[in-house]
Amino acid sequence: MGEGRQESTGGPHRRFRQDEHHPVPQFLDEGLGFASIYYGDIEPDFAQGYKYGIRSYYSKPDTTYPAPDQWGAISAWSWGLSRAMDYFETDPQIDAKKVAVFGVSRLGKTVLWTGVRDERFGMVIASCGGEGGAALSRRNYGENIDHMTHPTRYFYQFAGNWRNYKDDFNMSPVDAHMLVALMAPRPLLLQTGLTDYWSDPKGEFLSAVAAEPVWKLLGKKGLGTDKWPEAGQPVLNDLGYYMHAGGHGAMPDDFPVFIKFMKMHFLDQK
Repeated sequence: MGEGRQESTGGPHRRFRQDEHHPVPQFLDEGLGFASIYYGDIEPDFAQGYKYGIRSYYSKPDTTYPAPDQWGAISAWSWGLSRAMDYFETDPQIDAKKVAVFGVSRLGKTVLWTGVRDERFGMVIASCGGEGGAALSRRNYGENIDHMTHPTRYFYQFAGNWRNYKDDFNMSPVDAHMLVALMAPRPLLLQTGLTDYWSDPKGEFLSAVAAEPVWKLLGKKGLGTDKWPEAGQPVLNDLGYYMHAGGHGAMPDDFPVFIKFMKMHFLDQK
């Protein structure tokens, strides 16, 4: 599930143009299949997108999103990924027990949430999810709950109740390390960028450190360190962390790391 750019075509419908192609041959050459899904086909990525996406089929006519306790766009995109998994389970060419789900930025948040609530996914690789993903809200570093839920920004991606904690992040009953911990014992790789300050790469690392005891409890290996690794030094255990030297998103040099992580856990190639 990559992230690309949408271009308006004069109405609520959008046309997708992918800025960068995923290096599909790299995966195929290593014996790994590759599939992609465009999140805008599930629901368009703007405030009124719910009118044209999957939520419109499930909502009452007078529903206005984000309702306080109802799903936002991230949950809608996640729903679509689960429907893709429904198909994978029917295709004899696919080992549906060894499917990794990958996304960048808002889709980094989406794939993490997908892996947590749908345990059929065998692995999550979440790129630069930041606030609302793996970054700790209580650090209040870079993007925060107020930014994410502001009426001029990405409020539509979440349940409306998250806005209740915009003034005091410490009042929230949950934080990102709890979301990360819910992936255990399945493999999770958090990929970040050293200069992606807005997404708080250190906050994602600290979230993984705080979640590590759950992997240990379930007989798996967490990060094994509480020292923030240098850029370019991946930690690839059952719980993994990798920070490249650049900024937001996944870079070409990141994909060999993803492939190594997948082969370690899916093909037993250490």
